[in-house]
Amino acid sequence: MGVFSSLEGMKALLASYGPLSGLVFFAIQMLSVIFAPIPSNVTMLAGALVIGFWPAVLLGVGAVALGSVIVFCVVRKLGHDFVARHVSGSVMEKYLPVIREKQGMFLFLTMLFPFFPDDAVCMLAGLTDMPFSRFLLCVLLGRPWGLIFAAALGSNTLQLPVWCYVCGAVVLILIFFFSMKYAEEIEKRLFTMVMKILRHFRRNQSRE
Repeated sequence: MGVFSSLEGMKALLASYGPLSGLVFFAIQMLSVIFAPIPSNVTMLAGALVIGFWPAVLLGVGAVALGSVIVFCVVRKLGHDFVARHVSGSVMEKYLPVIREKQGMFLFLTMLFPFFPDDAVCMLAGLTDMPFSRFLLCVLLGRPWGLIFAAALGSNTLQLPVWCYVCGAVVLILIFFFSMKYAEEIEKRLFTMVMKILRHFRRNQSRE
């Protein structure tokens, strides 16, 4: 796990496989969804450094989408007991009722915003009656953006002045610090914000 959490370690690992580095990158990205401790943004950034922006985007996003689908289908097959062994009770109690009620829109927003437990949410979605096509659409629309941004940083596709990279680095450090120290509080506030968005969306639909 130390290799997967280190950018330099990931870069060295992928580069050591030479022509097979893309295949190894795909496998690691897919496993980052199935085994949540692997940070997919770090692996995405390292993949872009080794194999380039577009290969990393195509392989990385495809792998994350496939991993999400695998988790969803496995849960549909194995049910509640399987999820209970992999997702904490507090997360299940908090998210499962909302996913059952709001379904696609809530799932999309939790995948779009950072700090939400995306992989756990994919598992919980498998316990609902959400159609597979709707789940897949949420994954394809919500999950790629953070991965694409990480790939753009890793491949230097974003051509910005030096001061922008310095500011970006400071922001990333601050995000890391606050996510480590205040992750629960940030998630709680984002959860409240998403619920307000959903209520506003529902009110507009009822008026129409």
